[in-house]
Amino acid sequence: MTIRTQLWIGGQWRDAADARTFVDRRPEDDGEYAVAARAGDADVDAAVAAAHAAYQGYRYTLAREREAWMLRAAQLLEERADAFAEVLIDEIGSPVMKARFEIQYAIGHLRTAAGLPRRACGQTLPSDSPGRFGMSVREPLGVFACITPFNVPLIKAMKQCTGPLATGNTVVMLASEEAPVLGAKVAELFHDAGFPPGTFNLLTGIGHEIGDRLVEAPQVRALNFTGSTRVGRHLSELCGRHLKRALLELGGKNPMLILEDADLDVAVPGAVMGMFLYQGQACMAASRILVARPLYETFLERFAAAANSLSLGSLREPSTVIGPIISERQRQRIRDHIADAQAKGARLLTGGEWVGNRCRPTILTGVREGMTCYREETFGPVTAVYPVDDLDHALALANDSAYGLSAAVYTRSLESALKASQQLHAGMVHVNAPTLYDEPHVPFGGVGDSGMGREGAVTDIDHCTEWKWVTIQMPGAAHAH
Repeated sequence: MTIRTQLWIGGQWRDAADARTFVDRRPEDDGEYAVAARAGDADVDAAVAAAHAAYQGYRYTLAREREAWMLRAAQLLEERADAFAEVLIDEIGSPVMKARFEIQYAIGHLRTAAGLPRRACGQTLPSDSPGRFGMSVREPLGVFACITPFNVPLIKAMKQCTGPLATGNTVVMLASEEAPVLGAKVAELFHDAGFPPGTFNLLTGIGHEIGDRLVEAPQVRALNFTGSTRVGRHLSELCGRHLKRALLELGGKNPMLILEDADLDVAVPGAVMGMFLYQGQACMAASRILVARPLYETFLERFAAAANSLSLGSLREPSTVIGPIISERQRQRIRDHIADAQAKGARLLTGGEWVGNRCRPTILTGVREGMTCYREETFGPVTAVYPVDDLDHALALANDSAYGLSAAVYTRSLESALKASQQLHAGMVHVNAPTLYDEPHVPFGGVGDSGMGREGAVTDIDHCTEWKWVTIQMPGAAHAH
């Protein structure tokens, strides 16, 4: 039966003002999964107005209240894990293993965010004026626009929305057009956890139709966005024009360095996990694997065998790793990248075939400048493996990219690990572990075309609040001495 979803504005479910809808399709077979409300400009304005009105009181809620709501949301998500998993499987094509991981991460993020309200501390400051007491305090910004992607919609809803909510801001979340049902379940979760009406609002619709309207709304003071570099650059321009704070988590072309002293028993599974989880639809996927020449042929043989062993079975089977690609547009992008590389001389080591809407894990060699996939993010189960002479050669190739999200290096040498961690142009570097890794409390983000700002509890307080300096002059104190 087709699911029907509405917008969540001011604590109420409602249809789009003009009653428009759009079809949300299952990536497994492109069948109709849901009919969702298609928000327009009037709905954006209503959601922002509701968030702004709620902010006037919510900003003064107590730390213990916001803490309790976060913890209640975590408890409810734990209780509803099976229902959320079903949506992640059917709506975005998550294998159950990835869906369960996403839910557990989201629970952890809620519990981590519950600690933020009590950590938004200020300072006392000395003054040059006699008898003057100085202090600095943190205040929330106001309304946050949070625009989430399809690939990890639950994780990103928690990452983008909990920091603002924990620090006294309110939120309008624009869910990916590929994941409106998941967005509705998040709205229901926050409501049932006790967050006051209007503090969290949900818009569903077509991003390019209403995204600009949301970001440019005068009452929106900050943007949290995850998506493509092209769209992120455009939204950053809008924020700059209107002096709004922006956190952008964008694309990646992530390098994995496998040095001559690497343990292939660790590196091969790391490459498989780092590249092919959720069929490569991850900003941290290891789409460039740089292998020391003495290990190159052996690594290719073992990596190809491991990739070919990955299951394309039922999404509800725990052993399944490779699921369907999200949409026909993205499937065509993957086909084009593979065909372009082959036409220009790259070798297809394995993969390239399709089983329904699933692309088998694909490994290319001989990829070079001029091929589309050399610099562009494919966002599918496609990686290229390159031989390198030494660490310096590997670092030069790894840094030859406009992106800089995540990187990994496999080595037994502490010296090599430290050198790589210092010289890799990336926001995150993992030693003897995959490029694809995250935790709720860490500063998560990239450099260059991979974005700006950092997600995670350790940076949320700075991102979601602003400083105010307050002084108090004691009467008569200036002349007391």
